[in-house]
Amino acid sequence: MTTPEERRRSVTELITKHGGLSVEELASRLEVSPSTIRRDLSNLDERNLVERTHGGAVPVTNVGVERSFDRRMVQHLERKQAIAERAAKEVQNGQVLYFDAGTTTMQVAKEFTNDDSIISVTNSPLLLPELAKEGGTVKSTGGEYRPETKALVGPSAEEYIRSSHFDLAFLGINGIELDGTLSAPNESEAELKRLVVEHAARTVVVTVTQKFDEQSFRRFGSIEDVDLFITESRVPDDYRDLFEETALVENLYR
Repeated sequence: MTTPEERRRSVTELITKHGGLSVEELASRLEVSPSTIRRDLSNLDERNLVERTHGGAVPVTNVGVERSFDRRMVQHLERKQAIAERAAKEVQNGQVLYFDAGTTTMQVAKEFTNDDSIISVTNSPLLLPELAKEGGTVKSTGGEYRPETKALVGPSAEEYIRSSHFDLAFLGINGIELDGTLSAPNESEAELKRLVVEHAARTVVVTVTQKFDEQSFRRFGSIEDVDLFITESRVPDDYRDLFEETALVENLYR
C-alpha cells in the first residue's frame, strides 16, 4: 500500500515531468480522489516542492529551499500560540531551560513567565530579548549564524551544549515520519538538536500537525527520545499506534 509520502513524491515527479498538471489529471493518474490530491498539493506547496495554481500545480525552480523564517513566523500563529500556552506549564522555578531556534519555540518563550531562579539558554538571537524581558538569567550558545532559520549553529554552539545540562528543553522539528523519525533541514541544526536531546533531562517537542508525514533533510532522533510531544490537534490516524506504543510520550490533544 502506498504511503502518503510516497504518493506525494509521485505527485511531485509527475508535475515536474509534465511541467504542471491539474488536480483532476493527478487524481486520475494516481487513482485517488481530487480531495486527496488537493491536500497533497497544499502539503507540497508549503514545503516549496511545487507551486499551487488555480486548479492544479506547476514545478518550482528552487526545489528543496527552505521557507523563509519570516513567512513561517506568521503561518499557523494561533495554533502555535495554543501549543505554547500548554508548553509553558511544564516550566518550574529553578530550572535550566533550553529553547531551540524556531517559530513555535518563539511563542513558548513569549508565553512562559520567567523569574530570577530560571536560567534560559537558546541558539536563537531572536529569542534572547523575549527570554530576558521578565528577569532571570539568559545565555546564548554562540556559534555561526544561519540566516535561513536565524539560528546559531556549528562547532562553538555544539561545544556549549556538550558542556551543559538542561532540566527541560523545548525543541522544534521540521518533519516526523511514520516510524517516529524526527528531522531537520540542515546538518548543523540536526546535530545541535541531537546534542540537546542527549544533554536534557526532559525534552518537549512543540510542533503543528502539519509536520506529520514530512521528511526533512537530516534525521536527528526519534519520538522515543522525547518526553512530551505537544501539538494543537489530534495526530493523524496513521500515527496513533506509534504514540500509544511509545511509553515515554504523553500525547496531548487540544
